[in-house]
Amino acid sequence: MLGFTVRRLAYGALILLGVNLATFILFFTVNTPDDMARLNLGGRRVTAEAIEKWKVERGYDKPLYFNAAKEGGEQLTETIFWERSVSLFALDFGRADSESGGDIGHEVASRMWVSLQMALPLFILQVIASSAFALLLVMFRHSRLDFWGVVACVLMLSISALFYIIVGQYLFSRVLKLAPISGYAPGLDAVKFLVLPIALSLLARLGGEARLYRAMFLEEIGKDYVRTARAKGLAEWTVLSRHVLRNALIPIITSAGGYLPYVFLGSLVFESFFGLPGLGAYVIEAIGKQDFAIVRTMVFLGSLLYIATYILIDIAYSWADPRVRLA
Repeated sequence: MLGFTVRRLAYGALILLGVNLATFILFFTVNTPDDMARLNLGGRRVTAEAIEKWKVERGYDKPLYFNAAKEGGEQLTETIFWERSVSLFALDFGRADSESGGDIGHEVASRMWVSLQMALPLFILQVIASSAFALLLVMFRHSRLDFWGVVACVLMLSISALFYIIVGQYLFSRVLKLAPISGYAPGLDAVKFLVLPIALSLLARLGGEARLYRAMFLEEIGKDYVRTARAKGLAEWTVLSRHVLRNALIPIITSAGGYLPYVFLGSLVFESFFGLPGLGAYVIEAIGKQDFAIVRTMVFLGSLLYIATYILIDIAYSWADPRVRLA
């Protein structure tokens, strides 16, 4: 287990390094620091003095990879690549490119908490609701309940999340006035602003997840251990919940684990529509302002979270199924 984990961490570090390097090359090949300055200062009619001042304030006046004007280690450290790319590995994100952006690290720390408040309950409820609904359909398989349940799943997964948002805001906020249409408040007051987006996001994902889990459970119920459990006189619900669910945990962990990075990075669509100041809304704002410093940071964080998530998923396999050996 230890050797496997160390090896996966080493692979992850190399992948993260490659992604970070590719992102830096892409951003600074497509747009030079002068182009970034013009975008943030208001277009082409910007003086050379204003561009130079903007670059100095953000450290973009330095060479990209190698500073021949310095000596020793400063030839590498006094560069844009070191300060804007290598520094990310120390979680030093620097300041945003836009005037009102501020310190990226502070914004990420404060906004991540808002994203967690929405996404963590959603993640837990999603796994529970999808698994329970899928088990119910499998228990009554080949019945009308199963047929119409599958039809409902197909309908739910065929509808865009934007439809759920627009209809949900109109129905529950405008007509029934059960929840605020948008906004956010700290502390316990945040609950009333989070209930509606969590419920709508859960509904938007329920169809696809439940249909996937149902297929996993149907594959398991035809196996020998299920027939043995039934032959011993166990009730159908006991067979499904204790045996089928347990043996289907590996694909469930894979499916649900892939959603974990969104728990930290937030939902771009839902946070924007509901006015939640999370990381998802932060990315949308950065793209709108063409703030490449924030976008590069979020790409790095996304890669880091995905790598860490899939390492944890591999380790969770050995917990879910003792037959799995990590080597």
